[in-house]
Amino acid sequence: MVHAHFDTAARQALTAAAVEAKVRRDLTWQQIADVSGLSVAFTTAAVLGQHPLPKEAAEAVAELLGLDADAALLLQTVPVRGSIPGGIPTDPTIYRFYEMLQVYGTTLKALVHEQFGDGIISAINFKLDVQKVADPEGGERAVITLDGKYLPTKPF
Repeated sequence: MVHAHFDTAARQALTAAAVEAKVRRDLTWQQIADVSGLSVAFTTAAVLGQHPLPKEAAEAVAELLGLDADAALLLQTVPVRGSIPGGIPTDPTIYRFYEMLQVYGTTLKALVHEQFGDGIISAINFKLDVQKVADPEGGERAVITLDGKYLPTKPF
């Protein structure tokens, strides 16, 4: 049975313990995802408190991180989502995403509606990928793919 969890403090404590274990065991997010059998983006989001993990994945992740059965159970519950508290984010990396949406949010909206019509891009039926690629001008570039199912607005 799927259960929802409403104690954000408990989920935040689990996230802190999981990240501490990841660091202590010198693991990458990819290594954690490998034992979960899920994508690195989804597994990372789940461990950071934004998604529930299926039972087998939760148990495998908890075992890898040295977390107990209660932690494995909590990893399976549907969390209260939202990782950015109210206001403008202050973390420089998160702020840049906020800045990107401030600058390009209306452009993305205009292009989505022009190409698809009135509707939204799902964050539920969704895939996320982050790749590091060489920049022809030197250095590196981040390629971030947001791949969500388009859901049209349906008049009723």
